[in-house]
Amino acid sequence: MSSDKKLRSSDWFGKKGKDGFIYRSWMKNQGFPSDEFEGKPVIGICNTWSELTPCNAHFRELAESVKRGIWEAGGFPLEFPVMSLGETLIRPTAMLYRNLASMDVEESIRANPLDGVVLMCGCDKTTPSLVMGACSVDIPSLVISGGPMLTGKFRGKDIATSDVWRFAADQKKGEMDDEKLRAAEGAMCRSQGHCAVMGTASTMASMVESLGLSLPGNAAIPAADSRRKVMAHRSGRRIVDMVEEDLCPSDILTKEAFVNAIKVNAAIGGSTNFIVHLTAIARRIGIDLELEDFDKYGSDIPLLVNLQPSGDHFMEDFYYAGGLPVVIKELKDHLNGNAITANGKSLYENNAAAECFDRDVIATIEEPFQEEAGITVVRGNLCPEGAVIKTSAATPELLKHRGKAVVFENIEDYKERVDDPDLEIDKDSIMVLKYVGPKGYPGMPEVGNMALPKKMLDQGVDDMVRISDGRMSGTAFGTAFLHVSPESYTGSNLALVENGDIIEVDVENKRLHLDVPEEELEERRNNWSPPEHENYDRGYVNLYIEHVEQAHLGADLDFLVGKSGSEVKRESH
Repeated sequence: MSSDKKLRSSDWFGKKGKDGFIYRSWMKNQGFPSDEFEGKPVIGICNTWSELTPCNAHFRELAESVKRGIWEAGGFPLEFPVMSLGETLIRPTAMLYRNLASMDVEESIRANPLDGVVLMCGCDKTTPSLVMGACSVDIPSLVISGGPMLTGKFRGKDIATSDVWRFAADQKKGEMDDEKLRAAEGAMCRSQGHCAVMGTASTMASMVESLGLSLPGNAAIPAADSRRKVMAHRSGRRIVDMVEEDLCPSDILTKEAFVNAIKVNAAIGGSTNFIVHLTAIARRIGIDLELEDFDKYGSDIPLLVNLQPSGDHFMEDFYYAGGLPVVIKELKDHLNGNAITANGKSLYENNAAAECFDRDVIATIEEPFQEEAGITVVRGNLCPEGAVIKTSAATPELLKHRGKAVVFENIEDYKERVDDPDLEIDKDSIMVLKYVGPKGYPGMPEVGNMALPKKMLDQGVDDMVRISDGRMSGTAFGTAFLHVSPESYTGSNLALVENGDIIEVDVENKRLHLDVPEEELEERRNNWSPPEHENYDRGYVNLYIEHVEQAHLGADLDFLVGKSGSEVKRESH
């Protein structure tokens, strides 16, 4: 460390008297001599390891690689746990707890003698929650992602998470029995790591790399590949230098960095969840990011990556083809290449030498897989604050459509009636699901890609227009309008939709319209009351319902927006 650089940790370990005695003495009971943590950068390793988060279950081993890098660079590593959000197991939805986990991260970093922090991220919500928390403290921070699992192999075919939705449809149609479905379980999840497609986890890993919060090449390395450990080791080295340079999230996360991330997300066919998470991160760091920005900067970017759910291949293929550096290089004329990144170099410097090794996986900007395939923001009387659709995963013929609403009042109503043979629905109908927004569910679950009714599947229908105030898994696909804002629980027009109402969707003109006279809607509103929440009269969930903001604002808690910095003035003894 340079002699004029005061370490934050010195306010703990450099103190004299009783307080310094306590801080140092209890560190020594772990066998650390005082010269290891006095005068050296103390680096926190924020670990979301948990056996309840299978995607992150290899993080204890990965953390050892991070530690080696920190020791090697002259730092002192201290690993600590934070709340881990496992998308596959948590009920009612991991999104309900994203903000709680971010609070855990923020307070853990601020309250402890840390000069810098490595954020160990993997499963969907672990990435935004850790980044949000770190932004609110704003000390040098670096992300290491856990990496995707290896591509599944089942009966001679490659499979991954997006196939779950296909398997479910095949089972409904009687084309896949329970025995075959059970056999596919082990064949799909055959290694450590998160989902092997461009789902939300991979989208988040790509997001932090395009923002500049990780080392270049971080996003796509498979979890089982030894190069993931090498990346973790190098990240451990680099965070020590970042402390020396005082390179903080606020230095990296400029408006230009957010715009870069939006454009990269469009090019990779990233998850719609990207919008709600990036918005929340921007509001923590103090960047003005509007819903329109996602449309303005992303809707005219072509799809360059041929990965499920928008394409054919998998994250493992993406890495072997050259990974995100190739995409960034292809977009060089569209990005702000001078944006600084975590290794101290610009985005262009990091990716100028990238090579593509498989053009069937990563296309050129001149010959993309799909033109203008980014996420589109629509508005109208059904969503005055906006709704989103992932056009690369939608059916082109349904992007301009007019049909009668088939309304499900809540998720239980949907599950009870969707496969009823007497359900009044046809291929031109528009499925509407209410009360699955941030406050209404609560937590805004990934149910917006409603599975089609069995009677429609039996007729050979494989997609229909679907509208809800919920989210959709990044691994899913279909013509789904999501994140309708304001949500139905607030008494918006979505809450007032009735069976048979005509709805018009027009993605080209960015319109989502309920064709019901305003006088009729007002009469319905006068007779409307919100559904009652059961068993949510105390604790965190009650706090969440009271304070969560709407989807277009990032669904953060209103009192968490912004940052409080890293200073803690009062002693603990």
